[in-house]
Amino acid sequence: MQFKDRHEAGKALAKALLAYKQLNDAIVLGLPRGGVVMAYEIAVALKLPLDVFLVRKLGVPGQEELAFGAIASGGITYLNEDIVRSCAMSESAKAHMIQQEQKELIRRDQVYRQGREFPDLQDKTVILVDDGIATGATLLAAVRGLRKTQQPDKIITAVPVAPSSAVKKLRSEVDKMICLLIPEFFSSIGQFYVNFEQVEDEEVLQLLKKVTDI
Repeated sequence: MQFKDRHEAGKALAKALLAYKQLNDAIVLGLPRGGVVMAYEIAVALKLPLDVFLVRKLGVPGQEELAFGAIASGGITYLNEDIVRSCAMSESAKAHMIQQEQKELIRRDQVYRQGREFPDLQDKTVILVDDGIATGATLLAAVRGLRKTQQPDKIITAVPVAPSSAVKKLRSEVDKMICLLIPEFFSSIGQFYVNFEQVEDEEVLQLLKKVTDI
């Protein structure tokens, strides 16, 4: 099965999340950039507020699609030590990548927030959305970052596709996990989309503004 694009996948996820429609003290958070497209469709369908939660994948040098960890807002760093060992990464290489991605995290915070304060999520139900999971490092860092800095009541993760290993890893960390496809053979998230073009900052800003204007 393939989704036409992120918008179609987001609408499919929204149908699986109808139990949360117009739920008091609930919010949809998208992981930039691709996750925000789906989060937008979910927020519109469920009539819930939309925002972003910033997280950056730490890619193995030369194999950037393979994440050895991730960093998230709130000073959270998650490392997959098995991947770090298998790639024989040096401490200096890890430190350089983390520093590089921290700069991008700060840049995106300035671009997407534009002076807006991050919403208060304490005791709220958070629906955390991404456009798919490969290793699970990015979403895991986001979940732990939210737990540590925001103390929400519940965290529901929603993704269109993920390998079974990543689903198992995430389920133990969240209150509920929605995953539409758990394929037996998984090589990349993009293989499950007809259109998986990169999402630009401008599109993220437009989607956030659209929900604000509704």
